[in-house]
Amino acid sequence: MPEGTLELVVVADTHVPNRARDLPAPLWAAIEAADVVIHAGDWVTPALLNQVEARSRRLVGVWGNNDGPELRRRLPEVARVSLGGLRVAVVHETGGRDGRERRAEQAFPDTDLLIFGHSHIPWDTVSPSGLRLLNPGSPTDRRRQPFCTYLTARVGDAALTEVTLHRLPPRPASGHRSG
Repeated sequence: MPEGTLELVVVADTHVPNRARDLPAPLWAAIEAADVVIHAGDWVTPALLNQVEARSRRLVGVWGNNDGPELRRRLPEVARVSLGGLRVAVVHETGGRDGRERRAEQAFPDTDLLIFGHSHIPWDTVSPSGLRLLNPGSPTDRRRQPFCTYLTARVGDAALTEVTLHRLPPRPASGHRSG
């Protein structure tokens, strides 16, 4: 890996413990190996935030619509950070899919990468102005998607590279959940 390159894990809509007792083991391994973890909201409990803070090198996170007062005190609604020269914004909700790129361009004009959650649906598009929009889906609640998911990526020299959508194995059908 080139010097100055950052390894990212991008996750949202974890919903622990409502949708799962814990994050899947492959996601925890990725979190522990990453330079930066980005979480786009819907943690549900502060306990998961505490765990991710303890097990990651650096966390950039926001609160989501299912996050209560303590999480809202500890996390911003919108986070903005520069990673490897890339201007990144993180928010939970961007509204409906129709017109999303146009709305994002207007709301985040000085941004290279917008990471969002809420829909549980993976999303990777580029707006006409060049704004990249990413949604990692959900690692615990696939809703209408075939798999639970999260993203990894690399950032360096003000560029986002090697964006990979990771499919997680289904949780056991019994009352026992692994991970």
